[in-house]
Amino acid sequence: MGRWVKIAGVMLLPAVLAACAAVDDSKPITFTDDRGVSSQPFPKNYRGEVLSFLKTYLNNPVGVRDAALAEPVERVIGGRQRYVACLRFSARESDGGYREPRERAVLFVDGRLDRIMESAAEPCAGLAYAPFPDLEKLTR
Repeated sequence: MGRWVKIAGVMLLPAVLAACAAVDDSKPITFTDDRGVSSQPFPKNYRGEVLSFLKTYLNNPVGVRDAALAEPVERVIGGRQRYVACLRFSARESDGGYREPRERAVLFVDGRLDRIMESAAEPCAGLAYAPFPDLEKLTR
């Protein structure tokens, strides 16, 4: 009988794991736990966190040009209050060339970097950018 119990357990394991892997598409993927509070703390180390993230986010962090960063401001993103720092830069392509600078929104939850939004026109509208030379100095 012990053998049958083991076989049944092995047969049911994929079904149990599949149930755990169910995805809820209504919730965005985030890296930090959202407490659901409306007041968010200001991300004090936003520059350092942006640099650390971009070092792994970019295929080649060396040779970034035209880097500019706007200080974090509070915006409503996905129905929740977030601090958003906007970033504009031109990264080196695999062929060695450069595209026009792109704008990205960096979202913070509970004072920590949560994710980068590629579509940044709305959250970054009207923000003042300042040069961000530290991004242009990144190495591998």
